[in-house]
Amino acid sequence: MKKNNLRVTLAQINTTVGDFEGNREKVLKAIEIAKAGRADLAVFPELTLTGYPPEDLLFKEKFVTENLQTLGSIAPHTRGLGVILGFVDRDKKGRLYNAAAVFSDGKHRLSYHKLELPNYGVFDEKRYFSAGVSNGLFQLNGKRCGLTICEDIWQKDSLVYRNRAVRRTDLLVNISASPYHRGKQKEREALLQGLARKTRSNVVYLNLIGGQDELVFDGGSLVVTRDGKVIARAKRFEEDVVTVDIPIGNGDGPSPQKRRGLLSDDAEIYSALRLGTRDYVRKNEFKKVLVGLSGGIDSALVARIAVDALGSHNVIGVTMPSRYTSRGTYRDAKQLASNLGIPCLEFKIDGIFRKYLEALKRVFRALRMDSTEENLQARIRGTLLMALSNKFGYLVLTTGNKSELATGYCTLYGDMAGGFAVIKDVPKTRVFRLAKYRNGLEPKRSIPESVLRRPPTAELKPHQKDQDTLPPYPLLDRFLELYVEQDLSVEAISRRGIPRALVNRLARSVDLNEYKRRQSPPGVKITPKAFGRDRRMPITRACPQKI
Repeated sequence: MKKNNLRVTLAQINTTVGDFEGNREKVLKAIEIAKAGRADLAVFPELTLTGYPPEDLLFKEKFVTENLQTLGSIAPHTRGLGVILGFVDRDKKGRLYNAAAVFSDGKHRLSYHKLELPNYGVFDEKRYFSAGVSNGLFQLNGKRCGLTICEDIWQKDSLVYRNRAVRRTDLLVNISASPYHRGKQKEREALLQGLARKTRSNVVYLNLIGGQDELVFDGGSLVVTRDGKVIARAKRFEEDVVTVDIPIGNGDGPSPQKRRGLLSDDAEIYSALRLGTRDYVRKNEFKKVLVGLSGGIDSALVARIAVDALGSHNVIGVTMPSRYTSRGTYRDAKQLASNLGIPCLEFKIDGIFRKYLEALKRVFRALRMDSTEENLQARIRGTLLMALSNKFGYLVLTTGNKSELATGYCTLYGDMAGGFAVIKDVPKTRVFRLAKYRNGLEPKRSIPESVLRRPPTAELKPHQKDQDTLPPYPLLDRFLELYVEQDLSVEAISRRGIPRALVNRLARSVDLNEYKRRQSPPGVKITPKAFGRDRRMPITRACPQKI
């Protein structure tokens, strides 16, 4: 390595909230790799030791104390190496800080406190942390380095951009826990290239990897030279440890990396769903999962993702045909299970359904059949799945998509019953795209073509189709993008070509069904604004036309 270069190891590791010992072991393993590669500096993600986001665990004094004790135990392992990692700092007044520690030669040299605390979307950092007030400048091997944490570089009026002392550092490091949504990596690359050019600094960006409840962190750590050239990229959606020589001054470094192998939207989203599902199941110590197989597109996609995430030996299909189940959907459910190599339990629910109808006959005798009887079937299925879950300790994966959850086209304690909602943030039109994308990766397509061709149906009454109740899914999903993700008003949406009467009906449906979504299990966030952590609407409120 040339003297005017810095050799930096990007330690893109998958941490678990509260697993101090496990997180520490991953840090120490990466430190050994960095030392073996003769690195000058190893960089780890935001809040490495606690995992991100720790949320209200930060109110527990023991949690913060154990994080500080773990930090102290790492210092002796940093002899001969610089190390930057995230932790929670606490001052004498008990105030907490989202912090980064700088170690070198076995000593804790510096603690930097995050300047900009995000308090929007999925972030609640002002609930827990105090903001830092000083820049994170330090020396490493005679090189002038600067330290930032995630949001510090996203706010254009941040000290990073205003303080001349931060500019023209030899190396500007940003450690992050930046959650994934569709297209986020392009935003990051553009931001980092602009940061490098504006500050005239080489930039090291280290992002977290892994799933945490609804959030997925997609990695994609980068090194950008002061002229905006990307010279190193870590993997997306995988743990990765990458060592790179960064040119300092006029030194020659690696050539800019070509943007080969960029993931398509569908590949990104599928990878996020797979990683989020895998980590939720494994980090919560479940062994196997259950998926109700209806023969439709949603359950087919969820089952395919589950097998990719966990292996076929950890996925169990359950088919529960009724009097309204067609031969085609029954056949497709069985065929899908066979194609995926998973067992398929079968429970015919018509006898149970008749018992329910008989029990309710006296009370319902003067009333017409309606969605009540339809929902009974969904609730029988939900009960059976939860009974299996209770008896064997398996996690039920629900199969509802964003379009259904948005409009309430789902049944509380029925198809919404379960522990993790894999595709709850995936619009129906994207569900079809993802199924076709995944089929295209294998010679023998696991999702039967008949599933892709069949008009969506809940099969809870004769000849039922989703489009009897809902507008065509391309139109519905376009409305949801405008109303939910872009937060446009009813008036603004109606000016974009969707009939005003339909806009009013759909907006009311979305708002009235907030109570259902509050009772749904967590699921992977893949859009810029997901229900739950992103979009937090009151259940009790005026109708949308009045707001």
